[in-house]
Amino acid sequence: MNLAGKVAIVTGSGQGLGLAYAKELAGRGCAVVINGVNAERAERAAAQIRRDGGRAVSVAANVGTTEAARALVNGAIAAFGRLDALVTNAGNLRDKSLLNMSDEDFDVVVNVHLRGTFTCVREAFSYFKDAGIRGRIITIGSPSGQYGNFGQTNYSAAKAGIVGMMRTWALEMKKSGVNVNTVIPVAATTMTKAVPYFQKALEAEERGEAMPSFFRRELGFGRTTDVAGLIAYLVSDDAAGITGQVIGVGGDRLQLWAHPAPLSSDYHDGGWGYEDLQQYGAELFKPEKLQQVGATFPQLPPELQPGTS
Repeated sequence: MNLAGKVAIVTGSGQGLGLAYAKELAGRGCAVVINGVNAERAERAAAQIRRDGGRAVSVAANVGTTEAARALVNGAIAAFGRLDALVTNAGNLRDKSLLNMSDEDFDVVVNVHLRGTFTCVREAFSYFKDAGIRGRIITIGSPSGQYGNFGQTNYSAAKAGIVGMMRTWALEMKKSGVNVNTVIPVAATTMTKAVPYFQKALEAEERGEAMPSFFRRELGFGRTTDVAGLIAYLVSDDAAGITGQVIGVGGDRLQLWAHPAPLSSDYHDGGWGYEDLQQYGAELFKPEKLQQVGATFPQLPPELQPGTS
């Protein structure tokens, strides 16, 4: 019960990863505000937590607007008297390749992920600063925002933007003692069910069995509950010295991501003109120096291939 007395908002927590985060927080004594677009689903999730002995209320709101952010913060204060942490988990998908992606497809994803993170964090930080609370903000990223992913222009851009905002906020919030970090979860969700590569892992989960070690260790892929412990830890007082970080977690693996930094620096007197680049470009940009685009997965062992018994 090391989070007793704390209050947290978890956006997009009516199901999936968000609900796993909320349950973990509540199980450790933290009161939680469950959020989702579907009011009935959000209230069911909150009621389940209450039945399990936790404290929870639901606030139905479509994350993205300032009004929704204020409703969430005000809901936490009205129900529990304060706010200590915000987890910006709300999200959606409209996957299409670039030429097939409409303005609406782009805007609706960026509005929820990027603008929704911005408005909710702004509202929470305003409260923390005025109330003198050394709060915790945990934004949710994705491997797609780190590597890119085919068909996810909107989602990848939003997730990369969240990391950029988080690093800026870590600087701006330091004086107030508010910590902000990004967690990159890798877990079995409804989004992974359609991916054949993960078939054996998902089948094991459905049977209530442990996932094969290959998925949990080599891929860092596991259950939603494997991510939730990190969320609770970052809310706790034990994580007081952690801010401005990108942390990946899934299965048996935890990763601390490097911040972007130059891989190499080359100098040329007078600058790099077109002719200079023609002369030296092959060496400057040789293939082994160029960076990976898109996540890559190791080959599945024969016994884990889709369709095998």
